[in-house]
Amino acid sequence: MPAVSKKQQIAMAIAEHEPEKLYAQNKGMLNMTQSQLHDFAATKRSGLPQSKGLQRGLAKQKYGGSPA
Repeated sequence: MPAVSKKQQIAMAIAEHEPEKLYAQNKGMLNMTQSQLHDFAATKRSGLPQSKGLQRGLAKQKYGGSPA
């Protein structure tokens, strides 16, 4: 599965190569297999958005209101 943003691709590369440098909130990535981490980290960054952000429908459904 390819990464959906540059930030995700970078985080997966860090998790794959230097897991001790991950932020505490990203430690869950270490539960992924090396193969999964590599698939995300190997995604080419050109053409990817900087970050994905919340989709309007998802934010409305998840938080019960319209996104700000």
